[in-house]
Amino acid sequence: MDETNPTARALRTLQLLQDRPGTTAEELARRLECSERAARRYVSILREAGIPVLATRGRYGGYRLGSGVRLPPVTFTAAEALGLVMAVLDGHHRAGDDTAPVGAALAKVVRAMPASVSGPVERIRRWIAPAPDRSAARPDPATTMELVQAWSEQQVLRIGYRSERGTTWQTDVEPWAVVVRHGRWYLLCRDRRPDAVRAYRVDRITGVHPLGQTYEAPSDIDAVALLEEHLATGWEYDVQVRIHAAADQVRRVLPASSGGLEQLADDLTQLSATTGNPYMYAELLACLPWPFEVVGGPEVRSAVREVGRRLVASTTP
Repeated sequence: MDETNPTARALRTLQLLQDRPGTTAEELARRLECSERAARRYVSILREAGIPVLATRGRYGGYRLGSGVRLPPVTFTAAEALGLVMAVLDGHHRAGDDTAPVGAALAKVVRAMPASVSGPVERIRRWIAPAPDRSAARPDPATTMELVQAWSEQQVLRIGYRSERGTTWQTDVEPWAVVVRHGRWYLLCRDRRPDAVRAYRVDRITGVHPLGQTYEAPSDIDAVALLEEHLATGWEYDVQVRIHAAADQVRRVLPASSGGLEQLADDLTQLSATTGNPYMYAELLACLPWPFEVVGGPEVRSAVREVGRRLVASTTP
């Protein structure tokens, strides 16, 4: 469609008002690359077509759509369509598999596009093969939706959970955020039973039950930073390690999710955490360039010994 003709400009105006309620005539003119008089004319065309466009005067005024508007079908430019497919592939989804949920949904979007756009996009969708992200753990969409809805409505939940070792339990939580990190989805929340901030993997949540109670979530949290800070808490096995280096040096080597650091002396730092996988944690410690002692956590201490024996054995002919 020629985007310079009045009909195309009117449809573009409708899209702008849908995306940014309160858009002024000046803003419309700038985005449509026309005069303010022409922008007002495109608003009049929408009104003549029976689309209620309301105008509000004053400093914070502008145009917005009225209630009961039936919007036209979603349209994409070639660049937008290609960007959508590339984003799906970048997430390592099977974009070309029409039997998979993401591939089936994307196929419907592509079929609704004009042939000039859908042809190149369909070739990309079918023939580009994403390398699988083996660390990704995509949760059940229904569970994810329940968590996000409870978060938006600030509803207290009772969740069932299954640890990496298969241990199961229930607890009551106040959802604070859902965060995607390195292909894994986490529920950041306040766990009411230990009264502590916790990060739970969404793919390990086995049940979601609203309790009919509300709470007030903190409004100023950095969800990503707080998730990193609490990924090392709430697991089954305690970890206490003394590292012969300053805390700022250790932090440059270990990720924030490995635990909390306490400076004991100029060249001595205590690492405190919990883990659900002692052996994996031992492998993390083996990467440290400084001497260290595991002073707490028999499971991790045993795993460090095993990793040490394996490394020593690898040097023996």
